[in-house]
Amino acid sequence: MIVIKIGGAAGVNFDAICQDVAALLKEGQRVILVHGGSAETNEISEKLGRPPRFVTNESGFTSRYTDRETLEIFAMVTAGRINTLLVERLQKGGVNAFGLSGVDGRLMLAKRKDAIRIVENGRKRILRDDYTGKIEQVNAGLLELLMNAGLMPVIAPLAISLEGDVVNVDADRAAAMVAGAVKAEQLLLLTNVPGLMRKFPDESTLMPHIPKNGLEQALAFAEGRMKKKVLGASEALDLGVKKVVFADGRIDHPVYSALAGKGTVIE
Repeated sequence: MIVIKIGGAAGVNFDAICQDVAALLKEGQRVILVHGGSAETNEISEKLGRPPRFVTNESGFTSRYTDRETLEIFAMVTAGRINTLLVERLQKGGVNAFGLSGVDGRLMLAKRKDAIRIVENGRKRILRDDYTGKIEQVNAGLLELLMNAGLMPVIAPLAISLEGDVVNVDADRAAAMVAGAVKAEQLLLLTNVPGLMRKFPDESTLMPHIPKNGLEQALAFAEGRMKKKVLGASEALDLGVKKVVFADGRIDHPVYSALAGKGTVIE
């Protein structure tokens, strides 16, 4: 079993990823896709007159501030447009893909963070009415049911809260939770950089291998969204996933390259 997270950053080669996935399935491999949607959500938010707002918490992690209106835009873009068009690509390649979000069938159950602590201009603040959450449970039985019926799950990064609210969840960490729940051997995080770099954006400083006990130190090198990927990798390994790879999603055959160890391998 392989779980592949397709990054939402600009430049990621969706067509090449879908071609690789189709080839893997023909070889008998089981695959689940999880996708993001940050770049496209930002673009459409701007067009709708609701420019995105990003906040940094006390631990230094940056995330999208998600009030109710932002949540609805995020759902429209990720669970609507991106998910549907990914499924279309896969179906054209002969993959019987099944699009869903973590809301459907309570696939991903999360604890809602209705108030978050942030640091802004050097000051600590509390933001309320936030619709983000941390995944606490994945319905692995539903994913097994779909795969046993010959369907390949394609998951958008939304979850359902304990109270029944839809919440925005981090796609990297969602992929980690899914990988752990289905006992995946590998988690591939495909993005618009070749892996974790010691001195971003200098690609010559790519770190090809990080042992699990080196992840805390790796956080010091991670910039921006890469911090969440490092955190997701740690969570996946804690859940029993044997190998996590940060790899370039812009190239030809990105999935096969990641499986060959090109990128940053954590195990």
